[in-house]
Amino acid sequence: MIASRRQPSKVFFPWERRRGLFGVLGRARVRLVVLTICALAVVLWIRSREERAASIRATRASITLAYRAVTSYRADHNGACPKDLGELVSEGYVQDIPVDAWGRALRLTCPGRRDPASFEISSDGPDGLPGGLDRVE
Repeated sequence: MIASRRQPSKVFFPWERRRGLFGVLGRARVRLVVLTICALAVVLWIRSREERAASIRATRASITLAYRAVTSYRADHNGACPKDLGELVSEGYVQDIPVDAWGRALRLTCPGRRDPASFEISSDGPDGLPGGLDRVE
């Protein structure tokens, strides 16, 4: 019988055995780069969410200011609505035309859609489309 000879191993270091994606990720430098990229992606995602939330809060504050100005106007003018928000500026109820966080003027709807005896003030939202799904009321 022929005795089988064992072939000498060509592997000198443990990481030379690993192949494929897990072999590459096992290396310390590559792992550090991948973790850094993932951490950066998470931080940027959280930042974009917080910027959007801050813009919505600022828009709601602007809507509240405009709502109070229109309410004061209606109290002084026997319940009549102003034609537009520019009339509030000319009458002295606000300093400037109220704008949302994206720089667009707010929308005044009088009579309101939900309550015909009232009014509504809204923003078109980040995309600027009137009545869009991302409007702020």
